[in-house]
Amino acid sequence: MLYAILAAALVALDQLVKYLIRANIDLGASVPFLPHVMDLTYVQNTGAAFSILRTHTWLLTLTSAIVVLVMCWLIVKGFFKNALGRWSAALVLAGGMGNLIDRVVFGFVTDMFKTTFMDFAVFNVADCCITIGVPLLFLYVLLYVGKDKKKEDEADGAAQLPPDGH
Repeated sequence: MLYAILAAALVALDQLVKYLIRANIDLGASVPFLPHVMDLTYVQNTGAAFSILRTHTWLLTLTSAIVVLVMCWLIVKGFFKNALGRWSAALVLAGGMGNLIDRVVFGFVTDMFKTTFMDFAVFNVADCCITIGVPLLFLYVLLYVGKDKKKEDEADGAAQLPPDGH
């Protein structure tokens, strides 16, 4: 339940920040945010990271929808057995949902965080969730998926042996 609340709060934060950017900054304009680190710059991104696939918004919308549905299904099925898995699921779900909302409603994703100390893609809160959540998800899969099943199988095998071990 905590992780569902976290995902919902992150989607709400993402959508609030995007709304404030669209309402207060002209398209393409920048406003200083963190001096020498980051500006707020209103960008409409029809593509993915670094604007790749920008002419294939429908494909990115479909991909986002599939990611959101798969994450929901995995959560409901109890795939994530520990905090690392649940944190990663909440972050990926929130990021996917935040950008999916934009793609469906506007036909583009609102990006706003532009680094000033290096040349990097403009990004948003949902992108941060995905960027943190996906590596955590890979780590979870690497460290935990299948390990619980092996422990259960070993415990079942040991439980079936007679007391003398034969």
